[in-house]
Amino acid sequence: MSIFEGTKKYIATDDLKIAVNAAVTLERPLLIKGEPGTGKTQLAFEVAEALNTPLITWHIKSTTKAQQGLYEYDAVTRLRDSQLGDERVKDVRNYIKKGKLWEAFTAPQRPVLLLDEIDKADIEFPNDLLLELDRMEFFVYETGETIKAATRPIVMITSNNEKELPDAFLRRCFFHYIKFPDRETMQRIISVHFPKVKEKLVAEALNTFYQIRDVPGLKKKPSTSELLDWLKLLMVEDISPELLREKDPTKLIPPLHGALLKNEQDVHLFERLAFLARRERN
Repeated sequence: MSIFEGTKKYIATDDLKIAVNAAVTLERPLLIKGEPGTGKTQLAFEVAEALNTPLITWHIKSTTKAQQGLYEYDAVTRLRDSQLGDERVKDVRNYIKKGKLWEAFTAPQRPVLLLDEIDKADIEFPNDLLLELDRMEFFVYETGETIKAATRPIVMITSNNEKELPDAFLRRCFFHYIKFPDRETMQRIISVHFPKVKEKLVAEALNTFYQIRDVPGLKKKPSTSELLDWLKLLMVEDISPELLREKDPTKLIPPLHGALLKNEQDVHLFERLAFLARRERN
């Protein structure tokens, strides 16, 4: 059995590697939580690439129902076709749309199955999939057949903690929380994306980035993906490390801050802090 060791373009910590390999060994779904932008969704893509196996993705929305992951029966189209005398109505299979679990269960090679942002769905959604994920099979009432996985897919589930997941569901998962990268890990991530970036610029950008994250009252802390976007802009605009090193408290908002601060409350917070700093100086 292959072991996940990360990939050239995805920096995985030792804890994360252990979690992935443990879930694969136990044949349990891997439940991944962490701040937005910490690479939860991307992890499934990298695991599939590292293990050289297909990836099947199911992006969950607020309107998604568990049944859609199994299959959907289009009774309305079948009724219309019967009124038109279409020969297809004789075979009900023509009106069954396979879901992502069906695809994963019948894949010729053991795939990675990603259930992305499971907490976006209704609170009952995880419970509605308990039996199917446990037994790796389900019954198709319209055809009378049972769809059973020949080999259990590697199931990966992401959550942004928008809703609490049921205890019965959590018991069946191997859990891992992706901690926000420390400075050393973040430097490794940056070097993967921007191998030619100047060290001084990275050092000053990281100083500013972590200072922003530490500001009390921030509604949305900037994430790894937002740091990478900001760093790319700094390079394109040729912003000097000296400009980022500017310690004037009246200039608290960094250049090109729209890549880091994503709502008006946080921008106003920094403007307010700068205003207070100016008033104290005067």
